[in-house]
Amino acid sequence: MQGFNRTAVVTQFILVGFSSLEELQVLLFVIFLLLYLTILMANAIIMTVICFSRTLHTPMYGFLFILSFSESCYTFVIIPQLLVHLLSATKTISFIACATQLFFFLGFACTNCFLIAVMGYDRYVAICHPLRYTLIMSKRLGLGLVSLSTVTGFFIALVATNLICGMHFCGPNRVNHYFCDMAPVIKLACTDTHVKELALFSLSILVIMMPFLLILVSYGFIVNTILKIPSAEGKRKAFATCASHLTVVSVHYGCASIIYLRPKSKSASDKDQLVAVTYTVVTPLLNPLVYSLRNKEVKTALKRVLGMPVATK
Repeated sequence: MQGFNRTAVVTQFILVGFSSLEELQVLLFVIFLLLYLTILMANAIIMTVICFSRTLHTPMYGFLFILSFSESCYTFVIIPQLLVHLLSATKTISFIACATQLFFFLGFACTNCFLIAVMGYDRYVAICHPLRYTLIMSKRLGLGLVSLSTVTGFFIALVATNLICGMHFCGPNRVNHYFCDMAPVIKLACTDTHVKELALFSLSILVIMMPFLLILVSYGFIVNTILKIPSAEGKRKAFATCASHLTVVSVHYGCASIIYLRPKSKSASDKDQLVAVTYTVVTPLLNPLVYSLRNKEVKTALKRVLGMPVATK
């Protein structure tokens, strides 16, 4: 990478991870393995159902398909290595491998933040402008929004990774985390990191707060529109279409804010690993479960794909 410091003394890091729970390593391995397999299976089911069900060939489910694929890649960057380290005596990772993991982790994480905001805009158009929905949310616009989210996400990841890799690492190499995240790695730098930390904090605000504010604005219009619906049943159905998305928004942006909206890396602590488990394992599992269990269209399409009888009124 362009910002890689070739004069760095440290050539590899030790990922401390859950080393303090030495007697629970095998149990943790089984738990994370089962969770990982469930994540892959759940997201694969969502993508398969959307792909083979013509009734789900709409922009909203197209965005959900891309989000499920991105979440699967996101967990692939972190969990397999965690599983290896849980059963290994050596928990080392090379500088280049650490930088690579950091880049792809940040790339998919940023992309997911933008995709969730795009899905919020989709809900705004569907509820506030239902008659013009197909005209506004065209295939061209949908592909453009997905491409913009991906390119912007990985560009920000590249900038952040270069800022961190450009730091000088000459002393301790024990990363107090189970993967290479920004704050734990920055803590090991030998030089003054104040300016770069400020730049990274600004990027975090851009990635987390800007999409979140756009979602809040979208739902402000959505709530205003729903309140104008005369029937209680109509209001209930309108709120139901947003419930799944709101659940994902709350967990995703909530955990990201706790970890990344802090001005100094020194504020990182052991408790961050528990929060990290939420946004690296629980959230990717939550997305397909929420959208399948709370979404009648997905459940109906899944039954049809599996050849199960579908109740019709």
